[in-house]
Parts: sequence; C-alpha cells; structure tokens
Amino acid sequence: MRMTLFTALDHQLFRRSQAHPQWRQWAGMARWISRTGDGPLYGLIALAFWMSQWPSLQAYVLDLLYAFAIELPLYVLLKHGFRRPRPVVALQGVQAFIKPSDQFSLPSGHTAAAFVMASMAIGHFGLVGLLLLPWAMLVGLSRVLLGVHFPSDILAGAALGSCVTCIVLF
Repeated sequence: MRMTLFTALDHQLFRRSQAHPQWRQWAGMARWISRTGDGPLYGLIALAFWMSQWPSLQAYVLDLLYAFAIELPLYVLLKHGFRRPRPVVALQGVQAFIKPSDQFSLPSGHTAAAFVMASMAIGHFGLVGLLLLPWAMLVGLSRVLLGVHFPSDILAGAALGSCVTCIVLF
C-alpha cells in the first residue's frame, strides 16, 4: 500500500515537471547540464588534478577512484535488481529528450556519480567543496527534466553517491 502511494506521488511529480509551461526550454538547458555529469569529464578532471602534483588534489583523485570502484558495481546491482522501467515506458504520453544508455531508471547513475564528486569534494576541501553541491543537484534535476528518470531515482542516486563517499572517507 505504501509503495503504491509512493509510486503514485513519484509519477505525479514527474508529470508535473513535463506539464510545466517552461519544460521544453528547461529540457534544452538540462541536456547541457546532464552532459557535465557524463563519465569522460570526470576522467579529464581526475587526470588534470593528478598531473597538478598537488598532494591534496591527488588524495582527492585516489579517494574518487576508491569511491567509484564501490559505487559503480552497486549502481549496476541496484539498477538490475530493481529493474524499474524508465518514465517513457512506465507512463503514457511521456517524452524523453535524450536516449538513455539502458532501459532501467533506479537509481540515477548520473546523479550518483555527481554526488560522489561533490560529497568527496566536501570531505576533502570543506566549504569550498560545497560549491559542487548545487551542480550535483542540478545534474539530478536535469535527468528528470530530460524525461529519463523519476524524482525518486534522483534521490536514490544522491543517497548512493553520498553513502559511498562516507564509506570511503570514514
């Protein structure tokens, strides 16, 4: 019963995002924001930080490697364990602005990775690292606006990324 109510609320929030008059304009910007959460950019950032020869940046990169070594397998296990269909499959009349890399939506991998990056930055750099938190949240929001995730997928991704960071740092 509770899960049915939760799913209904999740679907309702998703539909509201697509019904907003500015949705199409936001989806265009969301595409760009979502791309900042793609994996190759993380690799370039890690390489630049590593090559800087600054011990604090290199320690951040090493902890990111440990975190992603935990987060990625967990993400795959959860995604294939829940097997939750994406909004375009689960709901009629839904439009996606991008083609997702797979068929399942829970959790959001983009959001999980962005929260690994941001929460690790907070753990390593304190208040300066907090500057990445709005970006991580925007990456998650962008995935809903693009029509490929439900809001709870984003919450699950944020929780996964943050929890894995806590495991690595503590």
